Amino acid sequence: MKKISVLIPCYNEVENVALMSDTVINVLNEALPQYDYELVFIDNCSTDGTRDELERICSKNKKIKAILNVTNFGQFNSPFYGMCQTTGDCTISMCCDFQDPVEMIPKFVAEWEKGYKIVSGIKSKSKENGFIYFLRTMYYKLIKSMSTVEMIEHFTGFGLYDKTFIDLLKQLDDPIPFLRGIVAEYGFSRKDLEYTQQARRAGKTKNNFYSLYDAAMLSITSYTKVGLRLATIFGFLSSGISLVIAFVYLIYKLMNWNAFQVGYAPVVLGVYVIGSIQLFFIGLLGEYILNINTRVIHRPLVVEEKRINFDE
Repeated sequence: MKKISVLIPCYNEVENVALMSDTVINVLNEALPQYDYELVFIDNCSTDGTRDELERICSKNKKIKAILNVTNFGQFNSPFYGMCQTTGDCTISMCCDFQDPVEMIPKFVAEWEKGYKIVSGIKSKSKENGFIYFLRTMYYKLIKSMSTVEMIEHFTGFGLYDKTFIDLLKQLDDPIPFLRGIVAEYGFSRKDLEYTQQARRAGKTKNNFYSLYDAAMLSITSYTKVGLRLATIFGFLSSGISLVIAFVYLIYKLMNWNAFQVGYAPVVLGVYVIGSIQLFFIGLLGEYILNINTRVIHRPLVVEEKRINFDE
């Protein structure tokens, strides 16, 4: 009997974990009774009672497992690590807030049985804030045009992954993994299924400007060279233009020594414009260096505080 693993990362989801586990199990029992299953929750150091709720539901069903992290390891490390701890023939990763429709699970499995190693959930519509969805769309198009890898638009990681792909993830040894880029990069046979992203059922979203910025910078510094190339090209062009302007001013001054008075305006404009450009590219360079530094330090993806039901 084949086994399906369902990975559910969570952080402060006390209102959702119990209903999520019941809903997933009902779908598996009704639509996919021919499969064995396991549910793996990985908690990113919740502070609202989620851990107590996880221990309660794990005590009632030994097929529900939980990993409790010692601290919050971020929105990328924790799900990636959790996927590497699953034991099924395939792993389905989904959020705990019901934005990823549970009814997509049988559709994912049907495509997997046809031979696809990855079945990706693609958001064709979303019930989240329209402006945020527009910004995400712009981001996906930007990173897709900049990257040497064919990035997947509106793919958040929700989908099914064959055991062969999970085995690859275990071999990568990447301290800051970006799953969306890894899926696009390694070229496993993939099927994309569209879905409408639902509104969060309960609780508050954990996304904010910093988390969205962190995701954008991780994808840019991990999968693009365009930023650094732009800095080089723009610096070269600016230097050329500056030299031409300086040479013209020098000739004009020599020809009109007493009459030519430029004033402070060109100097001030030059300092502010060139200074702002330099600061921007220094910041971008810093993001690349931060990415390199994190990889060189190579801290563990996650440090566990406790495992529940993994000995079953």
